[in-house]
Amino acid sequence: MTRCVALVVAAGRGSRFGGEIPKQWRDLGGRPVLRHSLATFAAHPSVDAVRVVIHPDDRTLYDAAAAGLGLGEPILGGPTRQDSVRLGLEGLIRLDPEMVLIHDGARPFVDGGVIGRVIAGLKDHAGAIPALPVHDTLKRGDPAGLIEATVPRAGLWRAQTPQGFHFPALLAAHRAAMGLEWTDDAAVAEQAGMAVKLVAGSEDNVKITTAVDLRRAGARLAEPGEIRVASGFDVHRFTEGDHVTLCNLAIPHDAGLEGHSDADVALHALTDALLGCIAAGDIGRHFPPTDPRWKGADSAIFLAHAGALIAALGGDIVHIDITVICERPKIGPHRAAMAARTAEILGIGDHRVSIKATTTEGLGFTGRREGIAAQAMATVRLPR
Repeated sequence: MTRCVALVVAAGRGSRFGGEIPKQWRDLGGRPVLRHSLATFAAHPSVDAVRVVIHPDDRTLYDAAAAGLGLGEPILGGPTRQDSVRLGLEGLIRLDPEMVLIHDGARPFVDGGVIGRVIAGLKDHAGAIPALPVHDTLKRGDPAGLIEATVPRAGLWRAQTPQGFHFPALLAAHRAAMGLEWTDDAAVAEQAGMAVKLVAGSEDNVKITTAVDLRRAGARLAEPGEIRVASGFDVHRFTEGDHVTLCNLAIPHDAGLEGHSDADVALHALTDALLGCIAAGDIGRHFPPTDPRWKGADSAIFLAHAGALIAALGGDIVHIDITVICERPKIGPHRAAMAARTAEILGIGDHRVSIKATTTEGLGFTGRREGIAAQAMATVRLPR
C-alpha cells in the first residue's frame, strides 16, 4: 500500500489566460509552470508517488515538463476540473494510497512546509487544506457594479492547494458528486460529510490565472536565489573481495565493502548531502534497502537521481566536498579520477568537486581496518 500520492491536475485549457498554450505549459524561469510543483512533490520525503492529470492533446507537453522525474504515465482528464479529479482518483486505485493530495498545476510555488502541514492535518481529520485568513473588507456587488452589502470577513479563509484527504473517502465523495459542479475538492468532501481541517497556507503559493500573474511569478524567479549547505555521512564494513567501489570507481584492495547496493560509501554520503540541500529526506527514502530492485545497484543511479531533483527545482550544484575515512586503501592515487567521475555523473565541472582522505590514527572501527566511512558536504544554489 502506498501511503501518500500527490495528484496534480493539469488538464485545463486556461480560457481566462488566453493564448494557444494553456498556462500550465507556459515558460516560467526556463521551465514549464507545471514542472515547478512536480519537482517539489517529487522531492518531498512524505510523498511516495506523483501522478498528473492532463488533457489528451497535451501528452508531448507533459513529457517535456515531467522529464527525469520518474512520475509514470499521466492520467487523461475530463471536460471539467471535477471530472478530471475523479478520473485521476480512479487512476490511483491500483496504487491503493492511504492519502491523496490534490494540487492545481497552475500553482508553481507550493513548498515543502505547506505539503507537510496538510499531511499532518490528515492524522486526525478526513481532510485538510492550506488556507489564508481574509484580511480585506469584502463587498457584494450587483450586476450594475453597485455595492449591495458588506460581507463580514470573520471566519473567512482563502483556500489553496494541495488539498489532502483519505483516499477511499474522497473517491467515494467524487463518485457521489458526479454531475454537480463544486469549485474545489474540499467542497466535494464537505457535501459528503467529511470534516476538513484548515492548516496554514502560504502567501507565496499563488495560482497563475492571468498573463499578469505569470509575469509576476517570473519576476520572483529573477530575484537572487538562496544558498543551501547540507552534509551526509555513511559507513560500510569490509567483507570478502578484491576491490572497493568509491565514487563509482573500482579501487583494488584485499577486501570488498558489504552493502545492499554496490556499497559505494562516498557516493552514498554525497547523495544524502544533496538530498539534504532540498529537504528531500535521505537515500533510504528514495531507494529503500528492502526493495530488491536496488540489490547490487550502481550507486551512480542514486547520485544522478539527487542531481536531477535539484535541477528540476531550478537549482545548481555549487560545490561538493567528500572526505573518505580509512586506513587502507590509499585514496591519493585515485583522487583525481574520483573527482572526475563524480562530476561526470552530476553533469558539473570537476573543479566543483573536492576529494580528501584521512585516517583515524588507528582509532575506532576504521582504525582497526574494519570498514570505510565517508562524510560529504554539498552547496547548492536554489531559486527563491
